[in-house]
Amino acid sequence: MSKTLILLFHPDLNRSRANAALSTAAARLPHVEVVDMQAVCKDGGIDADREVARLLAADRIVLQFPIQWYSTPPLLKAWQDAVLTRMFYMAYESEGRLLEGKPLLVAATAGNVPEAYAPAGPNRFTMDELLRPLEATAHRCGLHWQPPVLLFRADKLDDLALHGAARDYAALLETWRRDDERRYLAEAWG
Repeated sequence: MSKTLILLFHPDLNRSRANAALSTAAARLPHVEVVDMQAVCKDGGIDADREVARLLAADRIVLQFPIQWYSTPPLLKAWQDAVLTRMFYMAYESEGRLLEGKPLLVAATAGNVPEAYAPAGPNRFTMDELLRPLEATAHRCGLHWQPPVLLFRADKLDDLALHGAARDYAALLETWRRDDERRYLAEAWG
């Protein structure tokens, strides 16, 4: 069975209802591994060997995080600098090349309403525009960018809405896995 790797970059998962609910629902799927990056990167230390091995063992990659000040949490940027720089600039032939072609999905939460992320809204930029650096990274690394999963009003959702969002996230991950496996088989037997 193929594997979906979710790298969860939340600075304090114990204080998160939304990211905790999404990751808990995803972790129930047999093909999903959820890694709480804050927990494994104590004091911001990133074990690049472990992270490269994790990426290469996965069939699909998800970066899950809360939007913070129109960007990713600092640990995600540090992880990119340590892991992707190594894979694509220092060890391309033995590591980066092997990652190319894998699909990448961003699952992001935001505290505001969707309308706030519009040219006329208080945040001025769309979520697609704010996520453009990650899309550019995916392009540079040869990863197949997937349409992002976005959960708005993350800290304001009631339990029923949060449960529904978590269920929908798990269902999307399951559909993504099945579609990815069908595509792989079609190409292999094509």
